[in-house]
Amino acid sequence: MPYSKNYDVLIIGSGGAGLSLALKLADHSINVAVLSKFALTSSSTYYAQGGISAVFDAEDSIESHIEDTLDAGAGLCNPDIVRLTVTHGKSSIDWLREQGVVFTEEQNQAGEIQLHLNREGGHSHRRVVHSADATGKAISLSLIERAQAHANIELFEHHSVVELITAPTGDDNGKQVLGAYVLDTKKSRVKTITARVVVLATGGANMAYIYSTNPHSSTGDGIALAWRAGCRVSNMEFMQFHPTCLFHPEARSFLISEALRGEGGKLVLADGSSFMQNFDPRGELAPRDIVARAIDHEMKKRGIDCVYLDISHKPADFIREHFPTIYQQCLDFGIDITKQPIPVVPAAHYTCGGVLTDSYARTDIKNLYAVGEVACTGLHGANRMASNSLLECLVFADRACEDILLKLPNILPTPKIPDWDESKVSDSDEEVVVSHNWDELRHFMWDYVGIVRTDKRLSRAMNRVELLKKEIAEYYGNFRVTSDLLELRNLVIVAELIIRCAQQRKESRGLHYTLDYPETDNSKPPQNTVLKP
Repeated sequence: MPYSKNYDVLIIGSGGAGLSLALKLADHSINVAVLSKFALTSSSTYYAQGGISAVFDAEDSIESHIEDTLDAGAGLCNPDIVRLTVTHGKSSIDWLREQGVVFTEEQNQAGEIQLHLNREGGHSHRRVVHSADATGKAISLSLIERAQAHANIELFEHHSVVELITAPTGDDNGKQVLGAYVLDTKKSRVKTITARVVVLATGGANMAYIYSTNPHSSTGDGIALAWRAGCRVSNMEFMQFHPTCLFHPEARSFLISEALRGEGGKLVLADGSSFMQNFDPRGELAPRDIVARAIDHEMKKRGIDCVYLDISHKPADFIREHFPTIYQQCLDFGIDITKQPIPVVPAAHYTCGGVLTDSYARTDIKNLYAVGEVACTGLHGANRMASNSLLECLVFADRACEDILLKLPNILPTPKIPDWDESKVSDSDEEVVVSHNWDELRHFMWDYVGIVRTDKRLSRAMNRVELLKKEIAEYYGNFRVTSDLLELRNLVIVAELIIRCAQQRKESRGLHYTLDYPETDNSKPPQNTVLKP
């Protein structure tokens, strides 16, 4: 049976960006729907260990946070966006505490209770507010609980967006968004959900790579949806690889937080010798792109499978208190981090580029917003600094809320939308095509478009993308949609966008490193890579 429903605002994604925006809007009596592709706890936010960067230390300053962010971004950050984001750090933390999020505290020398602050790579001060080593989980659970109890929010788990619904605006040859066709994966039917405003909060695209720290849901859905709808996409060549992912056949890419290095953890080889001092004077606290390339270099140079992160020189009680999740997870795999080093490898971690937005999270399509990792706001530039991402989610959710509340009264009700037409397709009898193409794509992206690139590798990757696009388009046109098919269809588009952006940048900058152009081109002002559909 056809199914359609209408809301004031449709938010696609249930992570920190999507839920915080939903709560802020719902408090103003706005009728909000939130879609989650899998369970509500399947977002990248839930798995974030480190924390949220904000200035609380008396010796720290807003200017210092700005300077560190600009330095990490390698000349491509938008200074105005950086200042806007950093300035709202404290208020963002205060809002989360009002939602019930409990952060780790400590007693200072005067006997007063204050937030405990970690230091991570790229930061010149301790400014990472955290909840032990499971900050994202604490944030997610609090926001989910508040959203479930809110009368103005309806939550949909196991719902994947097939396509955004758009229409001409009629005045400037532009488009406006009207809603989305949505697959209810539990009931295997496509619903029509209309809304006066649609927000993409779908996270990043790191499952384009075979090794990733992200949950299975990070398949670039929002980026692909926006691209197909007509939005510009920017800086997709800057895929951040986290330097330290647990190397273990059963670990499924478990992340080892950068906070371990902030607390004195050392990167070493099997013989215990350190190497980061050979690559950067900041050693283990260099920005992530430098650390990831250093590890990649050592692994390829020596023909080894991993390096090691050693914090065992710290007191055992200190390690268990500060890193309980990591300690227990490693122990489950037979690694006692209080006594032995942790085997680690780099893994795809964060998408610094995305759907191009302005300072209010607005995209090129009228009434369509993008918040969080799916967006390219100008905050991260060529390399995201640790723990600026959750801050970006909160700040731009607030900015989007401000703009939506201002505009919503003047947006006309959504017209009647036709139901999804499945009359010319059938159930697939070749699901192996999806799984095979999925594996092939992620392998060649890792081999050819990974930490170190060349023109030849990028060309090889693009040739394979073109072949996969044709196969997937034919499959999509003949069979009923499934969650796996939708993810693959989106992922191949994202892979193409990453490659195209990488091919356009004829230099090495930030996270984009190519052997053909190993130096940064300082002969002209740095430019963002912008692709138009």
